Amino acid sequence: MSTLKLSWGTRIALLYGSFVVLIVILVAGSMRQSFDLVTPDYYSQEIKYQQVIDADKNLSQLSSKAKMDVTANDVVISFPAEFGGKTLNGTVQFYSPIKTAWDKKMNLAVTNNTMTVPRQQLQPTTYTVKLSWVADGKNYYQETDINLH
Repeated sequence: MSTLKLSWGTRIALLYGSFVVLIVILVAGSMRQSFDLVTPDYYSQEIKYQQVIDADKNLSQLSSKAKMDVTANDVVISFPAEFGGKTLNGTVQFYSPIKTAWDKKMNLAVTNNTMTVPRQQLQPTTYTVKLSWVADGKNYYQETDINLH
């Protein structure tokens, strides 16, 4: 009965060799990985993001933010008092991180400083409401999370 004895030099060579094989396997696996962007025009949207930052600063100068009230039948968006009687142009987007098909984007339709969205148009999930509007030549932007469960 003979036992195979490896010297310390052989053991170190095997350790380094197995490390190299492991690195080659990891590199080959990572080269097959697909990295999709959230949107196809991600970079152009990133450049335009400064406008969102400026709109958010304009929002912070108001007396309050737009308020989202969830009732049994509707989602009611109430705008700050500064906008009473003014024409508001913009969009409201209900973004669902769960499923893209559940996203809803609509133009603002403000009456008496509020907008009402029927819940039957939305899914019972958590939405990020992205509210963007223009009033008196100033842009405003607000994101609010709501739960419709």
